[in-house]
Amino acid sequence: MVGNTATYVDVPFHRYAAGKDLSEVGLESLADLEAVVVRARGLGRRLDVDAFRGLDVRGRAVLVDTGWDAHWRTDRYFEGNPFLTEAAAQHLVQSGARLVGIDSLNIDDTGDLRRPAHTHLLGAEVPIVEHLTGLDQVPDDGFRFTAAPVKVRGAGTFPVRAFALLP
Repeated sequence: MVGNTATYVDVPFHRYAAGKDLSEVGLESLADLEAVVVRARGLGRRLDVDAFRGLDVRGRAVLVDTGWDAHWRTDRYFEGNPFLTEAAAQHLVQSGARLVGIDSLNIDDTGDLRRPAHTHLLGAEVPIVEHLTGLDQVPDDGFRFTAAPVKVRGAGTFPVRAFALLP
């Protein structure tokens, strides 16, 4: 099975050979997290620090709503996706984000093989969830988020059933 199928989570082993794999990442990093949605529709492809400035993300799942999920299951989905800049990823790490998710093909610009958002987030043990859908149906905050995969030793990415629990 290909691990990065549909909505999935990346953990440090996805980027780092010595990073934690799916069997080593605790549920406290993936399940029942206080969460916030960042409304980034209309901000363009490059989501920089300004998209997150002033938001309290410490200890929270940060879910980025770009509206790109409108292209899900179309050829358009695979070209020109919104992504986080390196500075935005660094800002989220420094601000204490617990998990970062996006409703896009990739949290990085697929044309940049350095994969800076993956590098900074996973290097700080902040899991990444990609291919989210339906964030327009979730409030900006005041809810809990879960994206827990099965525990697989030696794997760094795996599909999840990502969901929000509303009050």
